[in-house]
Amino acid sequence: MPSGPLQPVTFDEFGDAIGRAATVLRANATASGLSAPVPTCPGWSVLDLVTHVGMAHRWAASHVRGHPIDAASAQSLERQGRDHPDVLGWFDDGATALLQALVDAPEDLDVFVFLKNAPSPRRFWTRRMAHEPTIHAVDALSARLGRAPRPDETSFPAVLAADGIDELVRGFVPRRREGLHPDVETRLLVRPDGGGAAWLMELGPDHPVRSTLLESHDAADVDADHVLTGTTVDLYLRLWSRAAEVPADPAHSAERWWREHVSVRWA
Repeated sequence: MPSGPLQPVTFDEFGDAIGRAATVLRANATASGLSAPVPTCPGWSVLDLVTHVGMAHRWAASHVRGHPIDAASAQSLERQGRDHPDVLGWFDDGATALLQALVDAPEDLDVFVFLKNAPSPRRFWTRRMAHEPTIHAVDALSARLGRAPRPDETSFPAVLAADGIDELVRGFVPRRREGLHPDVETRLLVRPDGGGAAWLMELGPDHPVRSTLLESHDAADVDADHVLTGTTVDLYLRLWSRAAEVPADPAHSAERWWREHVSVRWA
């Protein structure tokens, strides 16, 4: 469980995030229509978004229940959603089944997990499935707005955003193999305004990514080549490439470097 400078998110709070994200995604999908484009997921329609998240709900539940489905079956689930006469009802059923699987899972659940620095399996899957639909709920909001939403237009708390940054920086990024080998040793600091935590990523041409969670006051003395700052929610969106297009001016060079070298995918 996250500790130290990062405020822990409880199991119930993660569960609330799953339910909140499903509600927000559904509401915005209804408002925009299933054929609407999704600005933050270029090339996707709202139907693509809904069926992707509905598949992810079912895929995660299968792992939590100890009967994981394979990639081919996951693709079949997306097709099932697309062909369903009530796609949003199908989406609701998947979210409900996931929440029930997580509630029923024992605390000592022993199943597959796939990120670095992963917590125990029950917490891992609850955490992962809080952040997956939360980010995609932002995508659904972008479909309704016709643009990437501002941080103040989103509906999740800063403590969840901070945990999501931690999952991305210490969980996803160190396991990646592509797009993470700059020609020279590079240090990137992610430092939210007013938060207790900061993250230092060390990247180089000949070693895996090293990601370290720091106390925010210790980060003030870190010598970094690039520094990303902003509110916690703002950084959560920017690191997942859910913010507006990065301006070309020097003030945004750190974010451009992140997008060019870390290459976080939007899907």
